[in-house]
Amino acid sequence: MPIALIAFDFDPLLRIADGVSVRWQTLALAAVVSLCLAAAGVIARRSNLRSDDLLYIAIAAAPGAIVGGRIGYLLLVPEAFASGPLSLFDPSVGGLELGLGVVGGLGTAAVVTSLLGAPVGRWGDAVTIPLLVAIAAGKATMALGGSGQGRPSDGSWATAYLGPGPWVDAAPAIPSHPAQIYEAVIVAVIVVALAGLRSLGLLHAGDGRRLLAGVAGWALARAVVSTTWRDPAVLGSLPAGGVLAVVIAAASLAGLIALVAWWPRRRRRVEAAAQPAWPDPETRPRF
Repeated sequence: MPIALIAFDFDPLLRIADGVSVRWQTLALAAVVSLCLAAAGVIARRSNLRSDDLLYIAIAAAPGAIVGGRIGYLLLVPEAFASGPLSLFDPSVGGLELGLGVVGGLGTAAVVTSLLGAPVGRWGDAVTIPLLVAIAAGKATMALGGSGQGRPSDGSWATAYLGPGPWVDAAPAIPSHPAQIYEAVIVAVIVVALAGLRSLGLLHAGDGRRLLAGVAGWALARAVVSTTWRDPAVLGSLPAGGVLAVVIAAASLAGLIALVAWWPRRRRRVEAAAQPAWPDPETRPRF
């Protein structure tokens, strides 16, 4: 067996009292979500958006994320629900798939944003960076619970989890690709790239193109990282989750291209509608 250069041997549980404990991974993830929501509120204020709408938008994202995540898990692991369709509603069966979870959450959030009369595109651009930071940091927190490990690896960066745990992944002591860290690092690079493009005046139209670009970049990164997962390949070197990530990336890129082509025409129509029908004062009708 290869020897991992990075070996973790710590207690993944915060033991509060006898029989009462909580995972450090859970606490870290809760802190990440709270900080990213606060950051989204600050960005919303700076973008002249109603920051109090964020509460409704965040709550609206939850059911879409759960439904999308369950559908994604059904597509990837259908045998987990072999007992019948009602098992989809049993939280003790299976889990959530991140790709469709993000898509579903964004979908229901967009619907509620529209119902609030708020600009969907501007809100999408405002939450892009906090969303991607939440995904990157959330992936990094998985390392605290020994979850998200990839295939066995003899690389010098391979990680292993020693001690009694309890660790989330099976066979945690086998040195493996730190797939969760791969995705976290690549998404962090995407965040920096988007921030740089915004500072240069690109992806700053307020029409949602920043969100579509961010989701496309993350999905492509997820597809690449999926080649190191422990899941069996179904298309080339891609597992089913990687194929789903490619579909999400393609749909996001198609939406981005369509938006870039459509937005200037829409703006010209709005500007034309704002102009008076009689630009020549001599021909203006008398009131």
